[in-house]
Amino acid sequence: MRDMMKTKQKKHSTSFSAAENGKTLHKNLDFTATEQYKLLRTNLGFTLPAGEKCPVIGVTSSIRGEGKSTTSINLSYVLAEKGSKVLLIDGDLRLPSVAKKMELDQKKGLTDFLMGQGGNLEDFRSPLLENWYIMTSGTIPPNPSELLGSSRMNALLTEFRKTFDYIVLDLPPVNLVSDAMSVAGYITGMVVVAREEYIEKKDLKACFRQLELSNVKILGCVMTCAKRKSGSYGKYGKYKRYKYYGHYGHDAESQKESGKGGKP
Repeated sequence: MRDMMKTKQKKHSTSFSAAENGKTLHKNLDFTATEQYKLLRTNLGFTLPAGEKCPVIGVTSSIRGEGKSTTSINLSYVLAEKGSKVLLIDGDLRLPSVAKKMELDQKKGLTDFLMGQGGNLEDFRSPLLENWYIMTSGTIPPNPSELLGSSRMNALLTEFRKTFDYIVLDLPPVNLVSDAMSVAGYITGMVVVAREEYIEKKDLKACFRQLELSNVKILGCVMTCAKRKSGSYGKYGKYKRYKYYGHYGHDAESQKESGKGGKP
């Protein structure tokens, strides 16, 4: 497996309002958080296939509440920040949150495109960066797994790949529904988000097992809400939140089991 990558989501960042935006978007986070998102971007450069025109990067987690949507937002942002043309798609068609976090209109989105009722791609251009596009989930469908795994989804991603340099797809948790596996054949690989002292070891192992059974390439793992550590950043030591992990299986075994806490 690939190296694990570790970054941060601050707790309870569920809105992109003026009061909360400092807890969500990369450019408003503290020094260490911003550096870790940039490190995630760099590490993906090593794990993505060389020469692929437009990688489609899925982002998922084992269960709810681990920070996958915030990670999706910030990953797509730092990719665009470097000059790439990036499309973020909210593919969580059951409990979408990208629109709420970014205060976007939810009326049109992915499901509308899949049903042939989508609008112009320019409607999804972010005002923050001209090369960053954010597509919300759209109307909540009765059959999300079937829609994500449909030939229409494949055709849509194929079309978008002609326009963008990267596509980041925020997906539902693996252990709760099969939606993330439905798009296994259409994505380049998956980034798995795990929240420290929230996810249990058995749940994380089950998540990786499901992805591997679906032949999903695991690009890496982002750990959120990591404990503060002292030391190794010198004068930036007080901002230290992260460690860099190797093989995910080794680290999953070495982490302490804990209760899920927070909301399921």
